[in-house]
Amino acid sequence: MGEHEKAVRLMQEYIHEHISEEISIADLANVCAYSPWYTRKLFLEKLKLTPADYIRRLKLSKSALRLRDEHCKILDIAMEMGFGSVDGYQRAFRKEFGCNPKEYALSPIPLWLFTPYLIALKDGRRQKEMCETRNIFIQVIEKPERKVILKRGIKANEYWSYCKEVGCDVWGLLTSIKSIGGEPVCLWLPEKYRNPITNEYVQGVEVENDYSGVIPDGFEMITLPAATYLLFRGEPFKEEEYETAIQEIWDAEKKYDPGFIGYEWDKDNPRIQLEPIGTRGYIEFIPVKKS
Repeated sequence: MGEHEKAVRLMQEYIHEHISEEISIADLANVCAYSPWYTRKLFLEKLKLTPADYIRRLKLSKSALRLRDEHCKILDIAMEMGFGSVDGYQRAFRKEFGCNPKEYALSPIPLWLFTPYLIALKDGRRQKEMCETRNIFIQVIEKPERKVILKRGIKANEYWSYCKEVGCDVWGLLTSIKSIGGEPVCLWLPEKYRNPITNEYVQGVEVENDYSGVIPDGFEMITLPAATYLLFRGEPFKEEEYETAIQEIWDAEKKYDPGFIGYEWDKDNPRIQLEPIGTRGYIEFIPVKKS
């Protein structure tokens, strides 16, 4: 990976760690050791946004989640997120999301949140294997009957083909919908939940069975029954090694025999994937039933 990509990744990490503070171009220049002029040019070249736009959109999205989940004053959020005035914050919020923050706090609706990915810290070569012995943790989990709001495609069967077909920004909208699991999910749907023209792999959000909120245009809601899952979780990993971390779990799933604990694989319920986050390890839920 080149020095420019590393510099932009360092800037992104700094922004995400200090998002509630005022961040200047001088701060970012100090992080990547380039001039302020070149820092801005490099950021725009690699991410197609200026640092100011990136920071503003991320602040607004973080503030939207706070408005959804916390009982806090608009003034407090505006000041804490560094907007200087309530009027300025309200104008920026409406321009970004098309609604007033006070109205949104009273009645949250799905929003297209800005959820940028950190630039990949890998080069064109095959990722290094994780040589040390690493543990896989397995736990039996019971999921209740619930609804899932999801976006279908046509041919996608994994993350990258789904993003190419449907778009990566779907994740931001799903993140804005309050989930019973605290985050969106990716699912491989069994045949019974698909029709001849839709795909196996989808992104969605699990919500309560009595959900009566807005379903975004182009999305739909299905019901999943109560089911038993085996949670497979790997150890924490470096973000640039995410592909290896995922493969570790997939290899463990292929080798594992659920009959050892009195179960068999359940092909009538979806396999579930959580966002790969290095600090917690990669996680998948595989459905099982009593054998």
